[in-house]
Amino acid sequence: MHLRSIVLWVTVLAIAALAALNWPALAAPSLVSLGIVVFEAPLGLIMLGLTGLLGIFFIVYVLSLQGSVLMETRRHTKEMQVQRELADKAEASRFTELRAFLDAQHQQAHATVLARLDELEAHLAARATESDNSTAAYVGQLEHQLRTRGLEAVPVVSRV
Repeated sequence: MHLRSIVLWVTVLAIAALAALNWPALAAPSLVSLGIVVFEAPLGLIMLGLTGLLGIFFIVYVLSLQGSVLMETRRHTKEMQVQRELADKAEASRFTELRAFLDAQHQQAHATVLARLDELEAHLAARATESDNSTAAYVGQLEHQLRTRGLEAVPVVSRV
């Protein structure tokens, strides 16, 4: 229990104890003036009744205040839930956009690598053909030189 609740209950119990212990004095009739009218009634009971009425008024006020706070809290909770859902959707959208961007970058890089590989393969094939042609030309020159010198007795096998 909070300190405020304890103080409130102690006050209520003190009022109840004083009223019970001093009931004859509270119930004793006396002259009561309302400004216009004067009449005889137990002043203590009137004051005790007004104190009870004031207590009921404050309880109703506190309950209505607490109810309005609960309603406001519920409204804020709903608004926060809507904002959270919007933020989640925005984050999911950013992730989707990031994935699409990364996929596009991957496809572009893949296409670039394939194009470069094709280029290198064509270059390698051209170099291999050029090398084969050079080797064949050298072998042809060697055969020609051997024939022209008269060393026809040694057969040369071309491996091209």
